[in-house]
Amino acid sequence: MVRFSTVFVMACMALIAGSLGAASYLQFGFTGQEAALVAFAVFMALVVYTTLAARLRERADSREQIAGLARTSGDMTRQLAEFGRRINAIDNRVDHAFEGSTEKAPSASELAELSSQVKELAGSVAAHNATLGGANSYRGQSAELADPADAAVASAALEVAGSTVQRRVDAFSRLDRDAIIALVGGAIDAGRIDLYLQPVVALPQRNVRYYEAMSRMKAESGEVIVAGDFIKYAEAGLLMPKLDHMTVTRCVQVVRRLLIKSREIGLFCNLSSTTLTDPAFPQLLEFLEANRAIGPSLVFEFTQSAVRAMGPPEHESLAVLADRGFRFSMDNVVDLELDGREMRGRGFRFVKAPAALLLGRDGFPKPDTDPADLSGMLSGFGVDLVAERIETENIAADVLKSGVPFGQGNLFAPPRPVRAEALQGENGEEVRSAKAATNGQVKPHPDSAEQPKSSADLLAAAANASLSAPNNQAARPAGRR
Repeated sequence: MVRFSTVFVMACMALIAGSLGAASYLQFGFTGQEAALVAFAVFMALVVYTTLAARLRERADSREQIAGLARTSGDMTRQLAEFGRRINAIDNRVDHAFEGSTEKAPSASELAELSSQVKELAGSVAAHNATLGGANSYRGQSAELADPADAAVASAALEVAGSTVQRRVDAFSRLDRDAIIALVGGAIDAGRIDLYLQPVVALPQRNVRYYEAMSRMKAESGEVIVAGDFIKYAEAGLLMPKLDHMTVTRCVQVVRRLLIKSREIGLFCNLSSTTLTDPAFPQLLEFLEANRAIGPSLVFEFTQSAVRAMGPPEHESLAVLADRGFRFSMDNVVDLELDGREMRGRGFRFVKAPAALLLGRDGFPKPDTDPADLSGMLSGFGVDLVAERIETENIAADVLKSGVPFGQGNLFAPPRPVRAEALQGENGEEVRSAKAATNGQVKPHPDSAEQPKSSADLLAAAANASLSAPNNQAARPAGRR
């Protein structure tokens, strides 16, 4: 249509120019050449006039379009301002709600301080009371992991709080380094390494979203030894791959049972970087390959120092695990110099940092990066920040204000042992791959990909079986978890 109109206009201009040229020749006595020049001049003038008129129309149309865009932009600006006003009003209401919740904190802290002065157990009693309070919350959130005897045990533990918190299990006294390594190796071979679970909750609702698996060694005397007291000897004796093989096998069993109840659940499982380069790693990888269906729910956790010391062999093993759907977490964070982009590229989706480090409390310097900014930066790369070792409501309130999405600590629930039934196959025997791991060989269980037959298995899956001893250290977060 545009082309036809252009041709029509050009034809009209040529007709007008030709008519004027003919009139000059016939009426005014111009020669043929002069009449042709008149016709050509008229034609060029018409072309210039038409071009200029078209340009003016286009400019007028552009101005009208720009004015329309300006009006639309103004409307959008007013709408965004209205949205911002509404969001600020919502934030103010949320802040008032938080302030209302924290106003009660000073009275609670004063009561705790007064009690500690009477009993001369200032921080210890406060921490133990917070632990017992978290146990009740944990029982309500995760009934399938609870033992009916826990209430009586908690009451008995409260009565001996003063002596229990101050006493430290020391099964390694009067033993030299080699003897301790042999003792730890014997515990691994005998299966006296128990698995404990502590919940990781979503904030601010405090709903259980994940669990962290922690190792506890049971001495022949019955004493419970936390990981921080025996892991260093396991590392010195090159026992970590054997311990990790057994732990991973047990974690797989627990995850399979937890997933029966909820698909929105996950488990953090600690690994040593030496396991990634151990000659038996291919056997462990074969076992995980058989259970890759639970990959999104099993998160392997490495310490910050171990991650920073990793070389090409370790990163290659991480890449193999990531290709099979497993994710990673960094814990035992001692500084907040974190690169979210690099972590995302390595398959890390979580960072666990002590709440005191994030907030600059308990001897930690005030961080250069605000916790809210750090959480936002990591979240932009798909990495979630977890504030761990939350022991009091005051700390929890400050973590909430920082916008950290997840929390962990004795305030919410202490670590609690997994029942032996959760670590057994359907025939009542412990999974064969775990036994093979204690001998340095890992073979996948033939039924490792099958699901338990009924939800009754979950009710016997994991829970408190050994909190009755007064010297139990299960609630003490220390060392590698």
